[in-house]
Amino acid sequence: MTSCGHPPPLLLSPGNAVHPAPPLGIGGTGPEDYGLDVVSFEPGDTLLLYTDGVVEARDADGGFYPFTERAAQWTDHSPEALLHHLRRDLLSHVGGRLGDDAALIALHRTPTVHRDRHHGKITHGLRHRP
Repeated sequence: MTSCGHPPPLLLSPGNAVHPAPPLGIGGTGPEDYGLDVVSFEPGDTLLLYTDGVVEARDADGGFYPFTERAAQWTDHSPEALLHHLRRDLLSHVGGRLGDDAALIALHRTPTVHRDRHHGKITHGLRHRP
């Protein structure tokens, strides 16, 4: 699952995980063969960036870490909790020790908060003291 030498990001929406790039082997051989994917990064979505050490991690039987499926379990968690779960799960998958370096970065788009704004309203008043 590599795009120009880097694993494609994983876009997590509540209950959904999507790779916005094509899977390994489905793509061109030169720079002119690559296109630009445009995806929505909506409030509540998390963009998960990772190195190949994560997706190429193998268990004792040689099975690769099922990254997309595992990350999809925690789409409704905070970035910190998501990374905590993935780290723990990855280390469990490989038996406690990775054979390669691994990095994960989670970027979460928070919902936009609109606040009432009052422009140019000044209230004048008189105060009576007894």
